[in-house]
Amino acid sequence: MTSSPEQRVNFLGYTQGMWLELLEDLGEKPFHATQVMKWIHHRLLCDFEGMTDLSKKLRQHLMEYGCLTEPEVARELVSTDGTRKWLMRSLSGSLFETVYIPEEDRGTLCVSSQVGCALDCSFCSTGKQGFNSNLTTAEIIGQLRIARRRLAEVYPDRRRAVTNVVMMGMGEPLLNIDNVLPAAELMMDDLGYGISKRKVTVSTAGVVPGIEKLCESTDVSLAISLHAPNNELRDQLVPINKKYPLEQLLSVASRYARNLGEKRTITIEYTLMDGINDAREHAIQLSHLLRDFPCKINLIPFNPFPGAAYKRPSMAAVRGFQERLVGDGYSVTVRTTRGEDIQAACGQLVGEVADRTRRQAHYKKIQAGEIA
Repeated sequence: MTSSPEQRVNFLGYTQGMWLELLEDLGEKPFHATQVMKWIHHRLLCDFEGMTDLSKKLRQHLMEYGCLTEPEVARELVSTDGTRKWLMRSLSGSLFETVYIPEEDRGTLCVSSQVGCALDCSFCSTGKQGFNSNLTTAEIIGQLRIARRRLAEVYPDRRRAVTNVVMMGMGEPLLNIDNVLPAAELMMDDLGYGISKRKVTVSTAGVVPGIEKLCESTDVSLAISLHAPNNELRDQLVPINKKYPLEQLLSVASRYARNLGEKRTITIEYTLMDGINDAREHAIQLSHLLRDFPCKINLIPFNPFPGAAYKRPSMAAVRGFQERLVGDGYSVTVRTTRGEDIQAACGQLVGEVADRTRRQAHYKKIQAGEIA
């Protein structure tokens, strides 16, 4: 008897190891794992019936016990600069967001790992939406499948294919590590999406136990959302710093960096906010903080959102901050703001979150001027 949809396993989230284990349990040959994964991740098939090189018996087993269900696309928005944003509906019913950023030599997909975010960084609109739930591995991989299929329709010549994936969308990936790790594995597996480990990046605001688990499990690229050069300021901007201060964070990050080898480094993300963390003294402190930490630095001019308490600094201030760090020998880039007209820029993703905290209601009162 066929299982109900609620009981079925979503095989989109199955890694190669999981397929081999399942096939063994079913008494099937291990080579079927290669066949099934190619159908799912290379050909982007959405049903088992079309897997014509599998036996009818195996297809029947897969249909009985599992499904290939992607998140539902509720809306697609296209920016004047070519950036695309998809609002997708999770199993919880809330909407989360996925963003595609096209460039001349690559295409970057920014995927979400949670519906909302529990960390409440003061400069991020996602955090103000509160938190609902973790996305499953299948929902994370589903974002990549949907993007690849849609981009193939829009750009038949495939010049805009997904070459890079960054887990920098809604949520803190390392608070959903049990789903993020297999998703990253599938992205890098040649039987999955075959994306280089240099081009799959997990971003964290500083969840130290999560980085420790990464050390034991993977060598995916890592980005750390730092945003402040000292604990006092970071406590205000990134509240999780009170639990895992800079010294502890950089210590475990250094250990992870050693796993990457000499030719790979961790990326430091630093959002610049006018009059908050963009002064010359902050650049000097940041340079001193990172002096023994091999990294590249990505400066992000603040992207405003309704009710935000911060402002974007002038480009002169951004360039001055960059030049100070470059002068000390750091590799520093300034991220170009993309998709701002569709609220797709860094820190602007909000979706529609059925908040399980009280944060969203509190923030809406602030926006309405009911409370200070």
